[in-house]
Amino acid sequence: MFSATSCCNPKGLASDHVGPALRGAPDEPRPAHHGAARPISAAADLMVVGRIVTNDPASPMAEAMTVAGGRIIGIGSLADVSHHVGPATTTLRPDGFVLPGLVDPHMHIWTSLLTYPNVDLSHEICPTLDAVMATIRAAVAGAQPSQVVCFKNFDPSLYPGEPVLTRTALDDLAPHNPVLAWNASGHFVYVNSLMLAAAGVTDQTPNPPGGTFERADGRMTGVVGEPPAIQLLLKGLPQPSMTDVARYIREILTACAARGVTSVREAATGALAGPKELALLHQLNAQQRFPVRVSTAQFAMVPGQTPQQVAAMWKAAGVTPFSGDEMLRADAWKVVSDGSNQGRSGYFLQPYLGEDNGGKADYTPEGLRDALRAGLDDGWQVMVHTNGDAAVEFVLEAFAELLPGYGDHDLRHRLEHCSFTMDDQLVRMADLSVSPSFLMNHLYYWGAAFRDTILGPQRAGRLDRVASAYRAGLRPSLHSDYNVTAVHPLLSARTAVLRQTKADGQVLNAAECATPAQALAAITTNAAWQIHADDRGVLGVGKAADFGFASGNPWQTDPAGWAEIDFHATYVDGQAAWES
Repeated sequence: MFSATSCCNPKGLASDHVGPALRGAPDEPRPAHHGAARPISAAADLMVVGRIVTNDPASPMAEAMTVAGGRIIGIGSLADVSHHVGPATTTLRPDGFVLPGLVDPHMHIWTSLLTYPNVDLSHEICPTLDAVMATIRAAVAGAQPSQVVCFKNFDPSLYPGEPVLTRTALDDLAPHNPVLAWNASGHFVYVNSLMLAAAGVTDQTPNPPGGTFERADGRMTGVVGEPPAIQLLLKGLPQPSMTDVARYIREILTACAARGVTSVREAATGALAGPKELALLHQLNAQQRFPVRVSTAQFAMVPGQTPQQVAAMWKAAGVTPFSGDEMLRADAWKVVSDGSNQGRSGYFLQPYLGEDNGGKADYTPEGLRDALRAGLDDGWQVMVHTNGDAAVEFVLEAFAELLPGYGDHDLRHRLEHCSFTMDDQLVRMADLSVSPSFLMNHLYYWGAAFRDTILGPQRAGRLDRVASAYRAGLRPSLHSDYNVTAVHPLLSARTAVLRQTKADGQVLNAAECATPAQALAAITTNAAWQIHADDRGVLGVGKAADFGFASGNPWQTDPAGWAEIDFHATYVDGQAAWES
């Protein structure tokens, strides 16, 4: 059985809010096959001349690279590749460096649409509570009277005293506009009186089962917890149109390309509208090629359906492992085993600091095995969200029982986030050929909070153990979990090396600092390997011609400066995908 209290609760809310816009989407995916008519030949379509960083230790730099049919056919000195050049060859001589395309192996397009257009209150944008208030005030001032103004990513855990946005405070900031602000965890929203009124919610409205309207002296405080209560408020918001959804998707993917990313894994496809989501992605890609390649993980959880019924739904739509095309391919089966650590719903072996609650699993043991089997039976790579150490244990026990029955297939099953682990768990992962993908930004943004208020210093030191994963013989990757954090692989790689928290710059367990080479592999070749894209993340003959033009070379510079490296163009299949 699956519990309804997972950290993926916003998926249900997003389905209700965004799902209606998708009713007109196609029912079955129709791949565009943009590259199908581009045969590889000895004559180059493109030659790139400059400082080319290959990510190949045997030959780390090259002077020139030639491309035909979307593949690299020559790389080395200009003399080495000149015989590939013909009258139809386009030559580029970019400034800066040519880097392999970066890979984000776990981000979210669909569930991000719930809050995508909202004003950002993240700690990155608003480092102080005063900045939060100023941002709200400015956004309200720019709105029309009575217009609903929405915000996202407010995280009390990153401010002293863990303050919340109360109804009274929001009434003062927005006396003429309904306001709704999302907590970064997705478990809470904060609203003012006009937003309550717009949704038809009064102080006498009862708490729905599983949801909470926080009250003080009988009056709602404006703090609203969990989807059943939040859903009542979303009824007061305007819903996006299909045109809005299409624009948001392209803007999200364009933002990925602007960070040097050429491949992503969308990690919960179908959570809002089933196969229509994948069908719409194919339709949009056919209309105009996406700026990045998209791999999808089909979501295993649909309310009211068993995992086997969900699997049958995907098959009926023609969605099978590795179906699609070179730009958009279905690759994995996604299961969620626990919640959010910073939201204190991740599943731990010991309680949270100062509490008697250690979270809980989102499945019974039998329910988890049913969900995993549904993916394994159909030949999917299985990726399982695991945040707490008890969740890791819970899933490893299930994998140890199930995987031997499915033979030695190279499916590269994964644990997502894999935030807190024990030594023996990493060893067992290696024994099972299961690899971790770390949300490294957990450490950067929330590391100090884990250390000081959520878990304590000893357990916080076991966060995102990249170095130990390598020592255990694993091939870890790093991901953003967008929109939990922004897509910015070089920031994640920097954090893997330095392990410094944003709040105070302190190093969280220096023994877990990765080497620069390890961190860069985790956003290139390892990440590509995890999404079954072995032809990416490195520039060499026969590899995909996916690369970016950048201001710096992270393979030869101090990791402290990696996050400041800018990209001004990306190429996919040797074709321009994005330019600044």
